[in-house]
Amino acid sequence: MTTARIDARFAALKTEGRAGFVAYVMAGDPTRDQALEILRGLPGAGADIIELGFPFSDPMAEGPPIQRAAQRGLKAGLTLQGTLDLAADFRKGDDATPVILMGYLNPIESMGHEAFARAANAAGIDGLIVVDCPPEEAGPLTDALDAEGLSLIRLATPTSDDERLKIVVSRTSGFVYYVSVAGVTGVKEAQTASVAPAVERVRKASGLPVAVGFGVKTPERAAEIARVADAVVAGSVLVDEVAAALDANEPTASRVLAKVKALSDAVRGARVAETV
Repeated sequence: MTTARIDARFAALKTEGRAGFVAYVMAGDPTRDQALEILRGLPGAGADIIELGFPFSDPMAEGPPIQRAAQRGLKAGLTLQGTLDLAADFRKGDDATPVILMGYLNPIESMGHEAFARAANAAGIDGLIVVDCPPEEAGPLTDALDAEGLSLIRLATPTSDDERLKIVVSRTSGFVYYVSVAGVTGVKEAQTASVAPAVERVRKASGLPVAVGFGVKTPERAAEIARVADAVVAGSVLVDEVAAALDANEPTASRVLAKVKALSDAVRGARVAETV
């Protein structure tokens, strides 16, 4: 089952002939109010899809930038329910931009699959990425999400061979998130030469759009990835702007949104530049 907002957004991107830009931010980073200000500004700055991280004490797939963002979110008091409440506040002013929750299984297990899916739907969430939930264990969660019309979006990696890829994309909907580098977020840079054939392989296996993340740090690299992928994801580079703003005692939203605009502009112009 797929979510209408995600499908509609990728259909619009296809009509426009461009890749989408996916902006990852952490709920509650650095405070709830500032996080909401950032969220509300993302679409205007060029984000086509929002990934909203929910703070967790042991974010095993994350490098130092998002680990620190999670700690700031926890310090601000953001729980999973608090993240859903934040999303609901964002949704009051925006009924079009897809919002994908990204995080870890423990808080969802604590809430309960069905209760979580109902609450996420009520908050206007469109899909979920659970980094530490293998496909073999995802059946009950997927059932609960399907019942509420939410997409489970899975991760494919450079080490996913053809047999593993078949398992990864089973019951995946919305899009597939391709992890462009081996390792954690925010450490290595994505290499376009290896990403292009991988994206095509994942797209063929899934029949879904492919978003590429884990290693997009600059507008130039974002543009390169946008020429071969259906969407480009940036996260660590954005939460780094929160940290930099705090260090400089500057407003966080304006700094983060300026970086979003620079990256999204590169993504939006990538295929135009290619055809000129």
